[in-house]
Amino acid sequence: MIGKIAGRLDYRAADHVLIDVRGVGYIVYVSDRVMAGLPGNGEQVALFTDLLVREDNLQLFGFTTLIEKEWHRLLMSVQGIGAKASLAILGTLGADGVSRAIALGDWNALAKARGVGPKTAQRVTIELKDKAPGVMAMGGTMAEAQGEAVIEVTAPVPARPAVSDRANPAQAEALSALGNLGYAPGEAASAVIEAVGDDPDADTAALIRAALKLLAPKG
Repeated sequence: MIGKIAGRLDYRAADHVLIDVRGVGYIVYVSDRVMAGLPGNGEQVALFTDLLVREDNLQLFGFTTLIEKEWHRLLMSVQGIGAKASLAILGTLGADGVSRAIALGDWNALAKARGVGPKTAQRVTIELKDKAPGVMAMGGTMAEAQGEAVIEVTAPVPARPAVSDRANPAQAEALSALGNLGYAPGEAASAVIEAVGDDPDADTAALIRAALKLLAPKG
């Protein structure tokens, strides 16, 4: 299994790039979003990869983060979603956008991707809604795995308001997931606390969905 490619970016086409790794060229298919963020030809690049094995073909797909790679793997497990559709979804929404859409059951957001119809988008949200919290909570571990690719934050991190995980462990898990999506600790904690007040017995997935609705822009 080829899990990561690092080398010189030789050229780019509409949907793939060629990366030279010590004289061996690897064709790696990427989303529009990944393509837009790649360096220029001749520069060094590193991508996490997923290998698709078919009877008559081997294809590598590249991602800038392991969370994005995990969503690709999960999207591909849904009937009607092939590699092309998965990259279209990730290219349209990004990994964080996919996490929010599936956690909230927002199939309309998924249907905006090229080649993804409403029925397929609904199937994705139904089949993967229970997987979203786990993927969203992977952020800390995935950031550590990326090593030099991670930009370290030098500013002090504000202390999080107390959210007890003894009565309901889902509170801490939901708070972690929201933090991994980029929400400030204070606003994430406030949303989780309010969501818990509305439903004290809610599980992690339900708390994340409720908190995201509270954090969504009004108007």
